[in-house]
Amino acid sequence: MAETESHSKIEEELLSDTKAKAALVVVSLGADRASQIYKYLSEQDIEELTFEVAKLGKTNNNQVEATLDEYYKLCLTHKMMTDGGLDYARNVLEKAFGESTARNLLEKVSKTLQSKPFNFFMKGDPKALFSLLQNERPQVIALIMAYMDTAQAAQVLEELPDDKRIQTVESMARMDRVSPEAIAIVEEEMKRKFATIITSEDNMNLGGVDYVADMMNHVDRSSERKIFEELGKRNPELAQTIRDKMFVFENILDMDDRSVQRFVRDCDSKDIVYALKNASEEMKTVFFNNMSKRTMDSVKADLEITTNVRLKDVEEAQQRIVNIIRNLEAQGEVIIKKGGEGDDIIV
Repeated sequence: MAETESHSKIEEELLSDTKAKAALVVVSLGADRASQIYKYLSEQDIEELTFEVAKLGKTNNNQVEATLDEYYKLCLTHKMMTDGGLDYARNVLEKAFGESTARNLLEKVSKTLQSKPFNFFMKGDPKALFSLLQNERPQVIALIMAYMDTAQAAQVLEELPDDKRIQTVESMARMDRVSPEAIAIVEEEMKRKFATIITSEDNMNLGGVDYVADMMNHVDRSSERKIFEELGKRNPELAQTIRDKMFVFENILDMDDRSVQRFVRDCDSKDIVYALKNASEEMKTVFFNNMSKRTMDSVKADLEITTNVRLKDVEEAQQRIVNIIRNLEAQGEVIIKKGGEGDDIIV
């Protein structure tokens, strides 16, 4: 087991360095030792590393010694950080190599130690991930989804059945700090099923209400409505807390006129018509008051003649408008106030 962990650490250090330096280290180790490292690399990594080895031209002793010295220091730093902790490693390295070198070594090694678990899932298609996760417990799904970006997590959430979806949202919202032991247990289980495991040293902030709110901002309107209807029955306080941190179509009512005018310019007129079909009179007034007279007259006329609109089409149009607002917010062009917030936010 120790030998396996040792080779795994070597792999991490090799891949975190430049490809050319990694190739030089492999060559310097000799064929026998290099073959032991290759056993723990993916096919793609082997291909890339072998290509770099093949590209190596003549190298002088100074290049080899400098590269091996850097690699040795990285391995030493890795061992000190895992065995003795960050402060211990910093103290020893500063005494041995000076403050600047110690800082550089610690930064490089920290990147490998902070690698997210479940990276296998990060690259997967959401529907394929669903097929892998659908039989897992909601708590397990929540933990894995907490490592995904919110857009990908939202797509996976949409694929889950209603009952498991609500339980997963609840589990994720209740997350705060997850112990390395808990992560290790789930990782070991996933290793047997999906052949992937990455260790975690420190407790990491996972999930939480903020994460769920961001994730829900990426969920389609139909799924969002169903989730909140069910969650509101089971846990109304949590449902409201999540809503308070989201920006949804209804929050347009809280936007200032200048911001409304800005996003309306980017909206498709058909989306505005569909989005307003089941909107309140107050919402329609906000839109009409921030349009040119010509645009307002056109939208009003289209609203009168547009009939038999499906709720799904209305929700999708509202979602497209919300997405435009979020993009403009990210560019700092509009001001939005999410539910429950006392201050406007400019991003």
